[in-house]
Amino acid sequence: MHIVIVNRWPRFSDGVRWDNELTRYEEFIDHDAHRVSYVVDPLGAEGVLADPAKIAAQVQVDDVNDFEALRDAVAEITRRVGPVDQLVALSEFTLEIAARVRRDLGIPGPTPDEVAVYRDKVRMKEILALKGVRVPRFGSCETPEAALEFARTAGYPVILKPVDGAASIGVHRVEDEGRLIELLPTLDLSRYEIEEFVTGRIFHIDGYADDHAEIPFQVVSRYVNDCLAFGLGAPLGSVVVQNSELRDRIEAFSRECVAALGIRATPFHLEVFVTPGDELVFLEIGGRVGGSEVPHLLNKLFGVNLFEVWLRAVGGESIAEITTKSGDPSGGWLCVPKPAELPAQVTKAVSLRASVPSIWRELLPPVGEVLQPGGSYDALHSGRFILLDDDEAQVEADIHRIIDTFEFEAIRI
Repeated sequence: MHIVIVNRWPRFSDGVRWDNELTRYEEFIDHDAHRVSYVVDPLGAEGVLADPAKIAAQVQVDDVNDFEALRDAVAEITRRVGPVDQLVALSEFTLEIAARVRRDLGIPGPTPDEVAVYRDKVRMKEILALKGVRVPRFGSCETPEAALEFARTAGYPVILKPVDGAASIGVHRVEDEGRLIELLPTLDLSRYEIEEFVTGRIFHIDGYADDHAEIPFQVVSRYVNDCLAFGLGAPLGSVVVQNSELRDRIEAFSRECVAALGIRATPFHLEVFVTPGDELVFLEIGGRVGGSEVPHLLNKLFGVNLFEVWLRAVGGESIAEITTKSGDPSGGWLCVPKPAELPAQVTKAVSLRASVPSIWRELLPPVGEVLQPGGSYDALHSGRFILLDDDEAQVEADIHRIIDTFEFEAIRI
């Protein structure tokens, strides 16, 4: 089998940063049994650690998320090595582009229509609503008039979001009509949808959907703050939920959503509202491994590396069962975002390991480091923490303790 991997992530060898340490292509895909090629950008080239002698071909482009550049690179690899059997992209931002390349070049694998169920936020809700799953009311933003009419019917606040976005990039909570009228002309409305605002706690569910859209492994976590608030400067974290009736209900809801959408042979990251009346409401789903510290925490707690599961399935291994560590542990993570005004030079970042014993991993920028704009949850932020404890309530208390006591200072430069 000829497998082409699209990689945009570096791997760090300084023993400090743990980002992307779980995406070990050279370990999880047999480079002797298969011909394995890579398309990378400059950062992604740093994440390919396979023996060069075992790489069939490697093509570097400026940006793997440039459709034409990726298509041309895969076409070049095809000419050099032969037909491609699998085109693999692990990043959410590349999933749709890779599907378009498959379609154009006749490569097997998920098509744009299949990827749309976990990339297009309108399509996923349309399908689930037809299946009777509770989703937020949503509407078109094709014209400002359509958006305004929806908001008048649904009531404020409303949420504007890109239909194919990630990490809450470009998402707006709009409090009133005046603000909506002001905001609409600044957006590419062809890429946006409008939703009702749903009040409630937000949970995320991370797992793997097998070839039959069944779920051999999933973990429920409860957010501390939310992704939209993170984009506005608030810390974001979550806590792994231990055994409870609510967890059972959320797991069943997750299975219902995955089956209804027909999501197969991929990890998933599902977000769900639990309203004050305990109603479960779908928020959105991604067909990829959860971001930030999620995969590292789950690997530590349960012994399951979702990147490994995904890549071994790509290589043809059967994923009928996933073995986990025993017990019902908890843990959590917290990301304190960079300052609002960037670039900024760090003048203070005080470790909390001594005062918060549940901290397993802590990543702080050194004094003198210049924090730059850009990046998602896995960027070098003001502080990132992964916590482990046998008690869910203690984990959440420790997350709030970090939020309340973390000392960080930086100056704009």
